[in-house]
Amino acid sequence: MSKSMKKNQDLGDLECYRAKYLFSALGLYYSYFKTLVSASTAMEGLHAIMYDNITEFPSTINTLKRFNLYPEVTLGLAYRMFDWLSNTLKWQTKTCYTVNRGEGYEPVLSCEGLGEPAYFYVESVFLLNGILMGVFFLFGTYLSGCPFGGVLTVASFFFNHGECTRVQWTPPLRESFGYPFFVFQMFVVSHMLRSSKVSYLHTIVVAALTTIFMACWQFAQFALLTQAFAVFGTYTMQYINSKALRAVILGQTVGLVTGYVLLFGNEMLLTSYFASCLVTIWAIILLEPVIDKLQYRVARWTVHGALLLAGTLGCKILISRILGVKDDAHIGEILRSKFTNFDNFHTMLYTCAKEFDFIEFETFISLLRTLLLPSAALSVCLVAFHLVYNVFQLLAFTVLAVLIMRLKLFWTPHLCLMTSLLAARKLLGGLPKYSEVAHSALLVALLATMGVAGYANLKHQWGIIGEFSNYPLEEMVEWIKSSTPKDAVFAGPMPTMATIKLCTQRPIVNHPHYEDANLRERTKKVYTMYSRKPASEVKRLLKELGVQYAILENSWCIRKTRPGCAMPEIWDLEDEENQGKEPLCTLLKQNPGLHFKRVFRNSVYDVLQVNTS
Repeated sequence: MSKSMKKNQDLGDLECYRAKYLFSALGLYYSYFKTLVSASTAMEGLHAIMYDNITEFPSTINTLKRFNLYPEVTLGLAYRMFDWLSNTLKWQTKTCYTVNRGEGYEPVLSCEGLGEPAYFYVESVFLLNGILMGVFFLFGTYLSGCPFGGVLTVASFFFNHGECTRVQWTPPLRESFGYPFFVFQMFVVSHMLRSSKVSYLHTIVVAALTTIFMACWQFAQFALLTQAFAVFGTYTMQYINSKALRAVILGQTVGLVTGYVLLFGNEMLLTSYFASCLVTIWAIILLEPVIDKLQYRVARWTVHGALLLAGTLGCKILISRILGVKDDAHIGEILRSKFTNFDNFHTMLYTCAKEFDFIEFETFISLLRTLLLPSAALSVCLVAFHLVYNVFQLLAFTVLAVLIMRLKLFWTPHLCLMTSLLAARKLLGGLPKYSEVAHSALLVALLATMGVAGYANLKHQWGIIGEFSNYPLEEMVEWIKSSTPKDAVFAGPMPTMATIKLCTQRPIVNHPHYEDANLRERTKKVYTMYSRKPASEVKRLLKELGVQYAILENSWCIRKTRPGCAMPEIWDLEDEENQGKEPLCTLLKQNPGLHFKRVFRNSVYDVLQVNTS
């Protein structure tokens, strides 16, 4: 097979559809990996993603700064090296075959193996998360002082796999890359807080792992915020001294500053609650000689708590106003909507999604069936005064999981970790020799009982085998590639835009990465297609963005996850003057009128050309 033929197959149409099926909206992240591996040189690929004018046309943005793309850069460079080495040594790295799809569709060439970019990408993510299981085993063994504790941790994770991770469904999630490093970092912090002598080497390791975590995931700041709270709480309760606190906070601070530099001055890091928390803790450390004069522990706890909360919120507001950054303003609005009747367009887009709603009651039922929840609760009751930091960390993760269901990926694995403490004989106060056998028998019985429901969960996941097809999407993509200019500008639903960029390389004006104030406003303008506004106003807004073709996905006009979550209903919150009118998406589907021209239609999608007049 020639190198040119291999390149064409690697970057052919089928890869786009495979990426869409595997990654959904996360094809956006994969598209940058594809840019790196398809470029003539590595430097050309890096330049393309650092000076990108396709993702948010007509703006040129540094996607490495905005989207935490260091995982894609690392894997892209690794694939180029692997590809060069396999070609040099003439290794057989993939197998290709023709797939007959039936239904009148042309056969396609499909390739499998590490020589195929999509497989190389996915297998690398799975390898990293396989290593995570090794870290969990060592972490559980360390906390419990017994290898069986590590076994309990890993077994609990697999028995509750569907509640612990989403890597099997969406590998490009930033959490799939960042979370393994965070677990390793928590392992190091746990060791530091239990160690009688803390060295600068510990701080350096914490700083390095914190940096990697932040470089991989834009939401790392919230996980690290909970850790700062947990460590500070442990210090306030006087279970660690100020030296240990300073060592951990210094590592986090260095990690934050290094991450800020690596992400080319990403302002969200400076204006994050995590950064404000670190500033506040350093201020409290400086005030410690004054606070230590308080005679009562309760007074000390109260002062520490009040200073930490007030300082974090105050610094956050002050820094955000000074820098004029509003990129993470939606986070505060989402939290506000959880406890009040406040709602707006952006909060509804989040909270109407299952992942950002409150945790489901079924999750607790599932964790009760596998005995994970009662086992972890018993562990906390037995060892709460021995492992205060880990208990505080679990409580913080519990709050995150209850508020935002997606963040149970922190909580459930930590429950698995805490379950390891049931094997900790020393932490349980020591057992007589004649009781050690009984203790071991109880642990084996617990593991076997957990395995009843756990194996059923695993069997269910192993049974999910099939293939995914989306012919309407494929048909639209092929039409775009063959019937529109290469510089044609598109807008539409965020997940679909990721696929348009990945498969057609046409400029787009909006995409699924919603953590930018300007992008949120762009998307809001695009989504006026699903409001009740007049077509003339929607056309004006789209033309302001430079849109030439608007993709109307029919289901977005009518579907809703719960009452009030249909797109026209969400718009009713902010567009009171047009309430009661027919949704524009319905009208455009029936007749595009004077302002738009339908140029493509199938059972799912309409492509509307924006009239220039």
